[in-house]
Amino acid sequence: MEETVLKGGKLITGETYDVAFKDNKITQVAPSIDTKNKKVINIDGKFISAGWIDDHVHCFEKMSLYYDFPDQVGVEKGVTTVIDAGTTGAENITDFYQLAKKARTNVFAMVNISKTGIVEQDELADLTKVKEELVTKAIQGLPEFIVGIKARMSKTVIGDNGITPLALAKKIQEKNHHIPLMVHIGSAPPELNETLSLMGKGDVLTHCFNGKSNGILNSNTNEIKDFAKQAYDKGVVFDIGHGTDSFNFNVAEVALKEGIKAKSISTDIYIRNRKNGPVYDMGTTLEKLHVTGYSWGEIIEKITVAPADNFNLSAKGKLEVGYDADVTVFDFISGEKELTDSNGFTRNTNEQIQPFKTVIGGQVYDN
Repeated sequence: MEETVLKGGKLITGETYDVAFKDNKITQVAPSIDTKNKKVINIDGKFISAGWIDDHVHCFEKMSLYYDFPDQVGVEKGVTTVIDAGTTGAENITDFYQLAKKARTNVFAMVNISKTGIVEQDELADLTKVKEELVTKAIQGLPEFIVGIKARMSKTVIGDNGITPLALAKKIQEKNHHIPLMVHIGSAPPELNETLSLMGKGDVLTHCFNGKSNGILNSNTNEIKDFAKQAYDKGVVFDIGHGTDSFNFNVAEVALKEGIKAKSISTDIYIRNRKNGPVYDMGTTLEKLHVTGYSWGEIIEKITVAPADNFNLSAKGKLEVGYDADVTVFDFISGEKELTDSNGFTRNTNEQIQPFKTVIGGQVYDN
């Protein structure tokens, strides 16, 4: 494969930037790269970043509750890497892996602590489905695919089991070299303070800005609950996980005013909220964070460096020599757009983010 140069790009900070890559790796990054004997792709002043990473999707197409197709939530939307958040468990993750290898998008997965994954909504209501040895076997069998474990801790999932599934997840995590853990939150039980009390530094709390009474916001005072602030301060990773029911503008705005920012931005996208909203795609989710007060610079960091850090993707997330040749080329277009959160509240923007080219492993795709 000849060396390819993305010529005439710029960083989100405004500096001119060229990126060259060959054999799936970034070979040069500089304000200007000599293009002699290289394939040149002129990108005419558009922005470039490390490839966008969505660390919470559901993209195993054989499921019936939450499913989608990796390339329809990935490369077609400017996203180079997706991490499926626990759709599958030990019994079906190998099947998922075999399908995922066929995608153009980089696909990784968190294995659900329930052996069945999300075949039914209440996968953690029957604790006989949670077998440490099965999860461990899956992790050891697919080390190049499984990057974490997932526990969904809300009342529709856990039945009468309270905080026990999370306690089991923490034991599994410890037995597997402290593999990253993502915890879904929603309606009680368990109470959010119970959930956060078991979570430690580096554990990922997804749906962090949901508008539910069991969320981080005290609706009576319109302030962030003290125990949520304490969890944030001890290093629990706040992840957006927008989803159908789990992002609220006011919660995000109040949190920002109190100095609490999501570390990573993810969509929790699957076929229904992709087609019917309110998620639609990564770009729309980014626009929602921008209108709540996040700068574009920090937004790009939260879909590149941050998720790579959350899930130990050591060759992704940065435009640096030796990193994987995953790049997103994008721009901003003017035009009024109404944005809707998971509770039907709206904000308007006139600055939309639009991916134009997606480079995955050195292969260039047009958007």
